[in-house]
Amino acid sequence: MAIHPLTAAALRALSYPDIDLKKNYRLDRLAKKLLHPSAKFLYDTWDHTVTLDGRDIPVRVFIPDKLRAEEVFLFFHGGGWVTGDIDSYTQLCGTLAEQTGRRVLSADYRLAPEHRFPCGLEDCYAVAKLLFADCGDLGISPQDIILIGDSAGGNLAAAVSLMAADRGEFMPRRQILLYPAVQSDFGETSPFPSVRECGQGYLLTARMIADYLALYMRDERDLRNPYFSPLLAKSLAGQPETLIITAEYDPLRDEGEAYAARLQQAGVPVTLHRIPDALHGFFSLPPIFDPVQLAYAHLLDFLGDAPPADAKEKDAARHESDQNKME
Repeated sequence: MAIHPLTAAALRALSYPDIDLKKNYRLDRLAKKLLHPSAKFLYDTWDHTVTLDGRDIPVRVFIPDKLRAEEVFLFFHGGGWVTGDIDSYTQLCGTLAEQTGRRVLSADYRLAPEHRFPCGLEDCYAVAKLLFADCGDLGISPQDIILIGDSAGGNLAAAVSLMAADRGEFMPRRQILLYPAVQSDFGETSPFPSVRECGQGYLLTARMIADYLALYMRDERDLRNPYFSPLLAKSLAGQPETLIITAEYDPLRDEGEAYAARLQQAGVPVTLHRIPDALHGFFSLPPIFDPVQLAYAHLLDFLGDAPPADAKEKDAARHESDQNKME
């Protein structure tokens, strides 16, 4: 489907300046904070600090007004491993809790370039390990814990699952990856058409992603590490049941869908949905927008809940544009 010309013109006007993020990442962080201020007062939250190896990891728990299930989302935020925090993702996590009727635990992690790979990943893994170890005290079982992340957070969720399989300390039963970053080639050599088709003019650019990766990695050896680029994992057998949601006009679209295909080939139950007319980061928008409603309909279906009737109708109307549900 071709994007409407007026929408395309608006997107070009709204696209982030293609600045050198390697030099200006602090400005990018400030811009994200100003654009996404904390709305903590709108939600029922509880702030906690996890102390590990002498460092504090902030954690924010979101409690829905009406609890519909005992499941808990362990959420890792996006932001290119360089920006974002639990404050800038408060609105998304609060909405996630209310829309699903599940508690959401949002874990902060150290950001690059001050703390390069695998520092942030190790923070996410440590919080997950602690949650699985203490879940009985919270009145939940390990199968109630669902890993979820968007963009760079989707990368971290996938990497935590890979690391958990390798270390054998715990294992999530399900994970949800929202337009995840799972590979590290965003130049002309990229095997994914979406990098070229959507790499300019759609808010997030291929150059920005490459800059974020350069800030995240220690050296080029990381580019071959499956914890850095989960698509490089030799085997995905035994990974959690997975829901992957991609966006039609997103440079990360094709790699997310390739990861779904790899999971399916490894025998992992996986469901993939491409959201039509959606851009990278759309899940941060209010649920009044059609792409967000569709994403929540798919998410609720994955959880075993019945999506709202109007969302089902919209999904059916767009069935031809929605891509390859794989079960």
